[in-house]
Amino acid sequence: MNPDGTKKFSLRVSIEKDFHAHQTLSLRALFRHFTKGKAPDCYYDYVRDKISRADLFAHPEAREAGEAALQEARLAELGKTPHEEIDTWIADALGCETNWVLIGGPPCQAYSLAGRSRRTKEDQETFESDEKHFLYMEYLRIIRRFKPAVFVMENVKGMLSSTHGGSGIFERIMADLSSPGDGLNYDIRSFVVPRETESLSPMDFVVESEKFGIPQCRHRVILFGVRSDIAASTQELSVHPERFTIPVTPVPVSVSEALSGLPKLRSCLSRKSPEPDSHEAWLRVLRGTKVALGAWHGLESENFSANLGMALDESASICSPGSHFIPWKSVPTSMGGRLHGWYFDEKLGGDVQHDTRSHMPSDLHRYLFASCYAKTFGFSPKVTQFPKSLLPNHENASGDDPPFADRFRVQLASHPSSTVVAHIAKDGHYFIHPDPAQCRSLTVREVARLQTFSDNYFFEGNRTQQYTQVGNAVPPLLAKKIAIVVADFMRVSSRQTARP
Repeated sequence: MNPDGTKKFSLRVSIEKDFHAHQTLSLRALFRHFTKGKAPDCYYDYVRDKISRADLFAHPEAREAGEAALQEARLAELGKTPHEEIDTWIADALGCETNWVLIGGPPCQAYSLAGRSRRTKEDQETFESDEKHFLYMEYLRIIRRFKPAVFVMENVKGMLSSTHGGSGIFERIMADLSSPGDGLNYDIRSFVVPRETESLSPMDFVVESEKFGIPQCRHRVILFGVRSDIAASTQELSVHPERFTIPVTPVPVSVSEALSGLPKLRSCLSRKSPEPDSHEAWLRVLRGTKVALGAWHGLESENFSANLGMALDESASICSPGSHFIPWKSVPTSMGGRLHGWYFDEKLGGDVQHDTRSHMPSDLHRYLFASCYAKTFGFSPKVTQFPKSLLPNHENASGDDPPFADRFRVQLASHPSSTVVAHIAKDGHYFIHPDPAQCRSLTVREVARLQTFSDNYFFEGNRTQQYTQVGNAVPPLLAKKIAIVVADFMRVSSRQTARP
């Protein structure tokens, strides 16, 4: 926001190919239509599940915002939706404006380390011809067609080491973005290293989120492209380049700080459990962990045994598995630590999308063991440190050096979390809650906190689809910090360019 309360940027067009993610995007566009804190009650009625989405968009207090939201947020797939249609949306949104910013993150399946590991069994020729390597070309086409003053492009760190045809993908992307064609050129700068483009190394484009107040170790390549004619006329860019980098947060924000204020929840028992889910049945499973541990030598650790005992005692008072909406008994005064003002919205009146998954008894034994281990020793155990009695019954869990040795990962309370990824939609093994008494994986609201989504941000679709959306996102607080840098640059460059 500007000092007078006006917005620094006006978001004109956003494009999303997934139906449920698009619904989330358009809902948020409706919310953003209102000044901060001024969203109508009907929005909150919707996220509390009191009215339908159709009722919200038709409500007199939200109808105009809803119509604008559907004009802004478009359901389309770049590269498959006809260029003419995409270009019409952009041209109509821009009008005569030339001083604008393009933001995007082309799909990254071909660049991600996980994606590449899954492809190792594919025929090399098939891998080389995979069109996913070049999904950034549509982004490049839009740059060439509409010549934005600035572009911001985000992608996974794996793109730095990805190759195609024997040459590096990152080097090709940098060359293409630097000179998109038709005499158009861009200086590509870093948001974290204040140096000229020519002196930057590939790693200088990696933004390590935990250094900038995000409670998550999310490392992504983010490029800051400035049209060369604007860069040349903006003296401040070369005189004080540090001005256009993101300020570092001296003390990282931890998992416990980010999750503070959310109610404690128990996990549920899956349908494969011997008895139906209930608090009592869940407690019986947890108490069976001691038996499941067998003769594990670590039980001799006084601290581990004490933490296990305390967890079992405390779990007796954690009865609720949560729900779609949990009303507050009183307004929380401690929520999110230093990020309280970012997360908190008093009008919500409760916690949204904070309900737990169901887990098999064997996984609950592993979760309780792992979280007590992490609390005792200060790090999450590898599979090789698990008692044999708790190992999953498949070949990838055996041996001295099994793949995916950290398949059961506790998010340490006193540190930023590991990277929240879309795989959390499949299982929660990588995102075990640090509190052993809750013995569960993280809820949608909790991983949304780690991604710095405000608590009034509502995710459409079922829980699996919600997890996917959260994992695929850029942390909104990091996006804001980048936007502040870009807005400052746009203001400075406009002033310096306007000088006679």
